[in-house]
Formats: sequence, structure tokens, C-alpha cells
Amino acid sequence: MQQPSLPNAPFAPLRRINGRMAGGVLFLCDHASPALPQAYGDLGLTPEHFTRHIAYDIGAAALTEALAARFEAPALLTTFSRLLIDPNRGSDDPTLVMRISDRALIPGNARIDEAEVAERKVRYWQPYRDAIDETTRTMKAAGCVPALISIHSFTPIWRGSPRKWQAAVLWDCDDRLAKPLLQGLRASGIETGDNEPYDGALRGDTMFDHGTLPGLPHILIEIRQDLIADAAGVAEWAAHLAPLLQQALAAPGVQEIKHYPSRAADAATLARLRETQK
Repeated sequence: MQQPSLPNAPFAPLRRINGRMAGGVLFLCDHASPALPQAYGDLGLTPEHFTRHIAYDIGAAALTEALAARFEAPALLTTFSRLLIDPNRGSDDPTLVMRISDRALIPGNARIDEAEVAERKVRYWQPYRDAIDETTRTMKAAGCVPALISIHSFTPIWRGSPRKWQAAVLWDCDDRLAKPLLQGLRASGIETGDNEPYDGALRGDTMFDHGTLPGLPHILIEIRQDLIADAAGVAEWAAHLAPLLQQALAAPGVQEIKHYPSRAADAATLARLRETQK
């Protein structure tokens, strides 16, 4: 299990997996690691906190790596804990730096000011987001519109209540990958949430900024963390997901730029944001 980084160790904000730029798939893992840069110590938390979901998505990095290997695809994974700053939140989202997470006070964030939030954005949040833009531009230049596939995990129990789902597909209005993946998972007998336990429409999150706004096909896949907590579970789920994703990606009209509406922004706001991104 990863822990906060060792003193004086260099700290890069993301990790890249090389793959075929003309292959049409880019895997992302927003919450891959529980590590912290040495300068932040442990944010006043105990080692046990860094083994939990509040620090990272358990199993998500390993599943991302397994899928990238199967597709010979590039992947981008963060190297810092979401306790530092959440790469899957918009730059102005009030939950970008959490002061309390799952009822746990985060002392190192409790009195954080705007200057420190801005510093964390520049050092950690922005390089990951820039890398996604850079990689998708390179992939388009190689001749194929890339599909973004973001891998996450969720807890089996939330505030004392068991969650029935084994997997979940989160999406906004672009259904090119969502509908066939949902159908395939459910046909396989997998209890799959459709925008449950979370909703895939969130302004400023990774899929909104890098999928919805530029019109790239995209999907966020959540797997219950106890199912991918070891190598055997990761291998099993990579084997489940890979053929379903391949089938969805091969459908006509998927790997094209298409601008869909969004449940996270009205039409005027969406048009303005898209114009700003050009």
C-alpha cells in the first residue's frame, strides 16, 4: 500500500503509460494514489486514513494498467491523493480541497487559504489536466478521435448501508459508450448502476472538461473496490470489461467529435465554455 512520499523524494504529479497514439483509446485514473508530496507531511492524518477510500480509489490504478495493457493504449494516472486536491473536480469547485471527508477532519486542510489552493492547482491539478489535453491532441493528430475511459472505484458500504452494485457507468448526455456498456454488463449478470451511486453530470470534472466540452466520446466506469482489491480481482474485471469496451468502441459514429448537451450546464453556458476552450 502506498504511503505519503519519503522526505526529499522528487514528486511528479502524474504517471504516463505509453501506448498506441492511433489506437483511439486513452485510459485515465483520477484517484490512482494515496501519496502526498513530502512538503505536506501527512496532513495531520494517521497512516490508516491513507489505506481508505478518502485517500484514493482502491484498485483503480491496477485496473487502469491492466486495461491499458490489453488495448496497448496510453494511460494517465495521478500520483497524489485526493486529500491534497481532487483532480476530478472543477477548478472553482468548493470540494476541490476537502476539509472534511467521510466525517474525518483533515487538519492540514482545515485552515487552507486561497493562495494555498491556487498553489496546489498549479503544482498538481493543472499538470494532470494539461497532460490530458496534450495527449488527446497528439492522438487526434495521429489520425483517430480518442475515447476517454476513466476508471474509478467505490466503497461497498456507505454510512452503514451496503451498496448493491458491483459496477457503475457514469455519464452525462453522450450515450455512445454508456448505453452499450450498461447493456453488456447487465447481460453478463453484473449488478450495474446507471449513474448510481454517483451521477456522471458534474460541471468541471474530468469527463466534462475533456469529454463533453470538446465532443470526445467518454465514459466513467466505477467498480466496487472490494472486487478489485487484489490481482485476481483486477484480472477478472479487466477480462469482463475489455471485450465490452471493444464492442462499444467499434460501433459506427463512436469515434467522432460530437457535441452533446449536458445536464451540468445550460445551453448558453455550454456554448460559452466550448468557445473558451478553442
